[in-house]
Amino acid sequence: MLDLDEASNAFAAIGSAPRLAIVLSLVRAGHRGLSTGAIQERVNIPASTLSHHIRFLSAAGLISQEKQGRTITCRATFDRIENLADFLLNECCLDAAPATGEEDLNGQS
Repeated sequence: MLDLDEASNAFAAIGSAPRLAIVLSLVRAGHRGLSTGAIQERVNIPASTLSHHIRFLSAAGLISQEKQGRTITCRATFDRIENLADFLLNECCLDAAPATGEEDLNGQS
Protein backbone atom coordinates (compact mmCIF):
# COMPACT_ATOMS: atom_id res chain seq x y z
CA MET A 1 0.00 0.00 0.00
CA LEU A 2 1.25 3.48 -0.86
CA ASP A 3 1.73 6.17 1.73
CA LEU A 4 0.64 9.75 1.10
CA ASP A 5 4.07 10.88 -0.18
CA GLU A 6 4.42 7.97 -2.60
CA ALA A 7 0.90 8.52 -3.93
CA SER A 8 1.53 12.24 -4.28
CA ASN A 9 4.71 11.62 -6.29
CA ALA A 10 2.97 9.12 -8.55
CA PHE A 11 0.03 11.44 -9.17
CA ALA A 12 2.45 14.28 -9.91
CA ALA A 13 4.17 12.05 -12.47
CA ILE A 14 0.94 11.49 -14.38
CA GLY A 15 -0.14 15.08 -13.83
CA SER A 16 0.66 16.20 -17.36
CA ALA A 17 -1.23 15.25 -20.51
CA PRO A 18 1.84 13.82 -22.31
CA ARG A 19 2.87 11.65 -19.36
CA LEU A 20 -0.68 10.41 -18.84
CA ALA A 21 -0.87 9.62 -22.57
CA ILE A 22 2.35 7.60 -22.28
CA VAL A 23 1.05 5.61 -19.30
CA LEU A 24 -2.28 4.98 -21.03
CA SER A 25 -0.49 3.80 -24.17
CA LEU A 26 1.59 1.39 -22.12
CA VAL A 27 -1.43 0.13 -20.19
CA ARG A 28 -3.24 -0.51 -23.48
CA ALA A 29 -0.18 -2.37 -24.82
CA GLY A 30 -0.30 -4.79 -21.91
CA HIS A 31 2.64 -6.65 -20.46
CA ARG A 32 4.55 -6.77 -23.75
CA GLY A 33 5.05 -3.00 -23.58
CA LEU A 34 6.12 -0.70 -26.40
CA SER A 35 9.40 0.48 -27.85
CA THR A 36 10.19 4.14 -27.33
CA GLY A 37 9.69 4.65 -31.07
CA ALA A 38 6.19 3.18 -30.90
CA ILE A 39 5.36 5.37 -27.90
CA GLN A 40 6.64 8.42 -29.77
CA GLU A 41 4.37 7.61 -32.72
CA ARG A 42 1.34 7.09 -30.49
CA VAL A 43 1.68 10.24 -28.41
CA ASN A 44 3.24 12.36 -31.16
CA ILE A 45 5.98 14.12 -29.20
CA PRO A 46 9.67 14.68 -30.04
CA ALA A 47 12.16 12.02 -28.91
CA SER A 48 13.96 14.37 -26.51
CA THR A 49 10.69 15.34 -24.83
CA LEU A 50 9.61 11.70 -24.68
CA SER A 51 12.90 10.79 -22.99
CA HIS A 52 12.29 13.43 -20.30
CA HIS A 53 8.76 12.14 -19.63
CA ILE A 54 9.89 8.52 -19.53
CA ARG A 55 12.57 9.35 -16.95
CA PHE A 56 9.97 11.13 -14.82
CA LEU A 57 7.50 8.19 -15.01
CA SER A 58 10.25 5.67 -14.36
CA ALA A 59 11.45 7.56 -11.27
CA ALA A 60 7.88 7.44 -9.93
CA GLY A 61 7.83 3.68 -10.47
CA LEU A 62 4.95 3.81 -12.96
CA ILE A 63 6.89 2.35 -15.88
CA SER A 64 9.92 0.13 -16.32
CA GLN A 65 12.44 0.03 -19.15
CA GLU A 66 14.38 -2.83 -20.68
CA LYS A 67 17.10 -2.46 -23.27
CA GLN A 68 17.22 -5.16 -25.94
CA GLY A 69 20.06 -4.40 -28.31
CA ARG A 70 19.38 -0.91 -29.64
CA THR A 71 15.71 -0.97 -28.68
CA ILE A 72 14.35 0.23 -25.36
CA THR A 73 11.04 -1.34 -24.40
CA CYS A 74 8.88 0.39 -21.83
CA ARG A 75 6.20 -1.34 -19.81
CA ALA A 76 3.55 -0.11 -17.43
CA THR A 77 4.25 -1.20 -13.86
CA PHE A 78 0.79 -2.62 -13.32
CA ASP A 79 1.17 -3.41 -9.63
CA ARG A 80 2.23 0.18 -8.89
CA ILE A 81 -0.62 1.61 -10.98
CA GLU A 82 -3.08 -0.71 -9.25
CA ASN A 83 -1.73 0.41 -5.86
CA LEU A 84 -2.29 4.02 -6.90
CA ALA A 85 -5.91 3.31 -7.85
CA ASP A 86 -6.40 1.34 -4.63
CA PHE A 87 -5.00 4.25 -2.64
CA LEU A 88 -7.88 6.42 -3.86
CA LEU A 89 -10.56 3.77 -3.62
CA ASN A 90 -9.58 2.71 -0.09
CA GLU A 91 -10.16 6.26 1.07
CA CYS A 92 -13.67 6.28 -0.34
CA CYS A 93 -16.39 7.18 2.12
CA LEU A 94 -14.26 6.85 5.28
CA ASP A 95 -15.71 10.06 6.69
CA ALA A 96 -19.28 9.42 5.54
CA ALA A 97 -21.97 8.72 8.10
CA PRO A 98 -23.43 5.22 7.94
CA ALA A 99 -26.40 4.99 5.60
CA THR A 100 -29.77 4.70 7.33
CA GLY A 101 -31.75 4.12 4.18
CA GLU A 102 -33.83 7.23 4.87
CA GLU A 103 -31.71 9.75 3.00
CA ASP A 104 -32.41 10.75 -0.57
CA LEU A 105 -29.71 11.41 -3.17
CA ASN A 106 -29.17 14.93 -1.80
CA GLY A 107 -28.40 13.62 1.68
CA GLN A 108 -31.69 14.84 3.11
CA SER A 109 -34.17 12.84 5.15
